[in-house]
Amino acid sequence: MQPNFTLTPAALKFMRRMVRFSETPAGGFRLTVKPGGCSGYAAEFTVEATPRDGDAEQAVEGLRMFLPAESRLLLDGVTIDHVDSPLQSGFAFANTKGGSCGCSSSGDAITPPAEAAVSLSSIKRM
Repeated sequence: MQPNFTLTPAALKFMRRMVRFSETPAGGFRLTVKPGGCSGYAAEFTVEATPRDGDAEQAVEGLRMFLPAESRLLLDGVTIDHVDSPLQSGFAFANTKGGSCGCSSSGDAITPPAEAAVSLSSIKRM
């Protein structure tokens, strides 16, 4: 299943920069998303040369993305943004399906940026 999700220009720019400045610039951006309750999703990412077992590869405007099965299910119908301000930095997710969580908060609002774990070995200085 290929999820139907949208990357904002800011998210696409961030992902492309991570791949370009990694040890494997011909690789792909692996995004793992897990449910985070009412606060939205928790996201982790790495830059990898090839997809891992169970990952699906999806091209988005020339960017290779590697998505694990659970992430593909969660990202269907979601808009992914990247927020970078002096107070916060990370991915923000908006569910366009209009679902809601158990605490009655709106599911169509963009959630605060999720924490992202970055492997420093996947980034290099130029």
